[in-house]
Amino acid sequence: MIRVGLVGFGMAGRVFHAPLLSSVEGLELAAVVERNSDNAVQRYPGIATYRTLEAMLADSSLGLFVVATPNGSHFEVAQQILKAGKSVVVDKPVAVTSAEIAQLIELAAARDVQLIPFHNRRWDSDFQTLYKLAREGSLGRIVHLDSTFDRWRPVPKARAWKEDPAHGGLLLDIGTHLADQAMALFGKPEAVSADVTRERDGEGSNDSFTVRLRYPGFNVTLSANVLSSLPRPRYLLRGTQGNYCKWGLDPQEAALNKITRINDVEWGREIPQNWGTLNVDVEGSIVTRPVAPIPGDYRLFYDGVRGALLGRSRVPVPALAAWRVARLLEWAVQSSLEHREIICDWSGEPQ
Repeated sequence: MIRVGLVGFGMAGRVFHAPLLSSVEGLELAAVVERNSDNAVQRYPGIATYRTLEAMLADSSLGLFVVATPNGSHFEVAQQILKAGKSVVVDKPVAVTSAEIAQLIELAAARDVQLIPFHNRRWDSDFQTLYKLAREGSLGRIVHLDSTFDRWRPVPKARAWKEDPAHGGLLLDIGTHLADQAMALFGKPEAVSADVTRERDGEGSNDSFTVRLRYPGFNVTLSANVLSSLPRPRYLLRGTQGNYCKWGLDPQEAALNKITRINDVEWGREIPQNWGTLNVDVEGSIVTRPVAPIPGDYRLFYDGVRGALLGRSRVPVPALAAWRVARLLEWAVQSSLEHREIICDWSGEPQ
């Protein structure tokens, strides 16, 4: 049994990490850092509550720490945990700059502990299905992927930390997931161009982006905003023999928001009305059929974390993936500011 300490019990800690940690065999959600409240112990009776990270780090029974604090604090908190010789999972983004992530990678290696990015949307139902379709070749040669994550949030929450540009805005929030999925599927792109902006009234962080990735022979477009009362398809994958189109978002986040642990044997399954459709050219005629999705399951991330800590498997997401995403999004910001395509120079990857 690996006892886990969760740093932060805001939306990320409450909705994602706590329920998942409570649902994976071999992991125990044992403690939480809440500086001014006791929300965690009300939802998870028996859990220890610490007011400071220093106090939690003094608990020698904890074998894994999870950082679920605001983005801008990830680097400092993760650094303190790694310096204490503890393995850590860090919610996305691992840090707000690639340089900071490189420092954390170096520190983890020096302390011989794990730094694991929480890129959980690799285990979305729709992405798992998309990955399978792209690999099996039923669409022929892939020419373009549109990956879109639209929401309707016209009024920013008052005093929300995400409205502070120092935390990276929507680009480092949803953009981290979309970029990670793209590179998990296709690898590192050759070039990037982007438009990163704020569309809502008033000052605040970016809330809309379109990032275009150029690969040899095909392209990927990643986009998200918070002013889409009529959202676009989540995925549109086009190939020389047909298309795959998927509407709607993976159901796990909405379900996790209502529970403290997963008990549903049908977890991660989408209802048939939300299945994607495959449209393939068969002898000159388009044949359309629904595609039964692979069930999504974020528990597989933490199952992989447990396996890695016990030396039974590799980490589910390598720290280098977080650095690559951060570097790519930095080039996206540069492209948006300079109104030009940026050639990706991956030679500076941390070792």
